[in-house]
Amino acid sequence: MINWTNADKLSSWKKLLSLKGAVSVADELSSVNAADRIAKYSIPMGGNLTYNYAAKQVNEQILKTLAELAEEQQLVEKYQDLLNGSVINTGENRMVLHQLTRGQLGKDVMADGVNKREFYINEVKRIADFANDVHSGKLVNEKGEKYTTVCQIGIGGSDLGPRAMYLALENWAKKNNTFKMEANFISNVDPDDAAAVCKKLDISKTIFILVSKSGTTLETLTNESFVKEFIKAAGCDASKHMIAVTSETSPLAHNPDYMAAFYMDDYIGGRYSSTSGVGGAILSLAFGPKVFQDFLDGAAEEDKLSLNKNICENPALMDALIGVYERNVQEYPATAILPYSQALSRFPAHLQQLDMESNGKSVNRFGEKIDYVTGPVIFGEPGTNGQHSFYQLLHQGTDIVPLQFIAFQENQTGDDVTIKGSTSQTKLCANVTAQIVAFACGKKDENPNKAFAGGRPSSLIYGKDVNPKSLGALLAHYENKVMFQGFVWNVNSFDQEGVQLGKKLATTVLNGGATGALKAFVNLLIK
Repeated sequence: MINWTNADKLSSWKKLLSLKGAVSVADELSSVNAADRIAKYSIPMGGNLTYNYAAKQVNEQILKTLAELAEEQQLVEKYQDLLNGSVINTGENRMVLHQLTRGQLGKDVMADGVNKREFYINEVKRIADFANDVHSGKLVNEKGEKYTTVCQIGIGGSDLGPRAMYLALENWAKKNNTFKMEANFISNVDPDDAAAVCKKLDISKTIFILVSKSGTTLETLTNESFVKEFIKAAGCDASKHMIAVTSETSPLAHNPDYMAAFYMDDYIGGRYSSTSGVGGAILSLAFGPKVFQDFLDGAAEEDKLSLNKNICENPALMDALIGVYERNVQEYPATAILPYSQALSRFPAHLQQLDMESNGKSVNRFGEKIDYVTGPVIFGEPGTNGQHSFYQLLHQGTDIVPLQFIAFQENQTGDDVTIKGSTSQTKLCANVTAQIVAFACGKKDENPNKAFAGGRPSSLIYGKDVNPKSLGALLAHYENKVMFQGFVWNVNSFDQEGVQLGKKLATTVLNGGATGALKAFVNLLIK
């Protein structure tokens, strides 16, 4: 039987709270046993990645208590319950099925009169067939010319995840001769965004992907209308240049205004939709269907590992539990995501939405206020850029911010140069390792301005390179980490009511119903 209990009601939680400050990561990494610790505190991931937590503030006692917390809070059982199709999203009374888009690890899930795994497989096939027709020239524009560019119109999860995934694989695809079409993205309702993108495109050879589950998202439909004006001005027929990714019940479905429509459903939240048609359409068009399938396979590998009840063999669960220790016991307010790979330039932005929209909650699954902190603030930038930006605060600021480094042994393009005896990639990797030790161990100096306290904990996810499988595994790792933390905190990680209030008030403004303070602010900006 599954019990949904607030964390502070658990005996393991109370034991964990007593272990605050129990470990000095500086002492651990400065000891003669540091190499043994680094080798031991390491877990294989999907996609040939590895999660290393040797620079975290944990020891065997803390790990034992975290394992007790995972067992008492039934974290793996709750994940299995999710995979079996239970209603996990209590706020919207829905199942949570994004893992089912890349593989089946639970029972058959029936909904909307269909087997949902078969439904998702069929949508991947439909997208693949469409992409192959575009690439082969079987499907062409009004003039009989091949399409060369694709542009996604969406916002939030319909933009951040797919954009991050496209950028992550663009150079890999070019190097491996699987690059098919350049992709662009329009998200902001600010007209400057859509105008800047449309003005650089050859509209006559572009396919626009309109992504809206409901078919009513105001910003997305506004941008669609904006784009249609550019299509019309180019002398083209919009119905020959637009496809939709939507639900089967939306006004965009079965609509002659679109070349094709691919379907998602209410069981997949926007921030979890990169492995659905939301990411599938643009990645399949840009790189080919096989690349998208490899991406799904990498995510499926990581999902399977997340079922292991041994936290020392379950990377997402270990990452989640250590994050809970840092947030609730060490009381750290934020987490920095630091990928030392330009390919992952937008990955922190995607994780910011994934984590903060999921676990930025102050009531539990039943709407009752909770008495402990939940999700941290998430931010980040690629290294080494961040070192010349916000690392000053991370090294010497008054708050300790846990760090999550992501690094790879090889770059994607194969291009490099040797300067002063080392390549650029070697310099990049040297910076990662130097930062891990610098944050952990610090530096003593008689001049306080030059002293570093150390004690800044970090983890490292590393592998050979960013490729479709490793990217899929990396994405699933963080999705499952967020899920497990939501289970610990007993919050609903799968709705986002905090997004709605401002949107509703904006609609009030546009309908002329603003009063009081809202009207006063409106008068400052809208003429």
